[in-house]
Amino acid sequence: MASKDIRLWVRERPANALGLDWAWSHSYTPTGETRPASVAVRLRLVNPGAEPWTLAGAALVDSTGEEVDLTRWQEAPIPANGAGAVVVGIKGERAQLGCPCTLKLWEAQGPRTVTFVNVTFPVSQQAAP
Repeated sequence: MASKDIRLWVRERPANALGLDWAWSHSYTPTGETRPASVAVRLRLVNPGAEPWTLAGAALVDSTGEEVDLTRWQEAPIPANGAGAVVVGIKGERAQLGCPCTLKLWEAQGPRTVTFVNVTFPVSQQAAP
């Protein structure tokens, strides 16, 4: 498993409903393999709005335009004028995306979306010689 702090490289869209506090990407490549078996992104998001924000969906769009739905986890809604974490990811053949990617998040009950560009994943290990 490899992890990478991507906060300095990720770019937020001006129309984002939430701000980005920190962002880490993760990848897992099994021994002897050259492509990741799974990838994930952990984000701490800041909600400047007057209503809580609950993650309903997430997708990753790679550099070729392929869009993949992501599994998502959020312990609790991000409170109004507060912060909270979300984790999104994918495993299997679909984890082998060409990045940098665009990450899209949307809420359960409303139009507030969040989009980040230039999301990349670390190389977790090299193939065996």
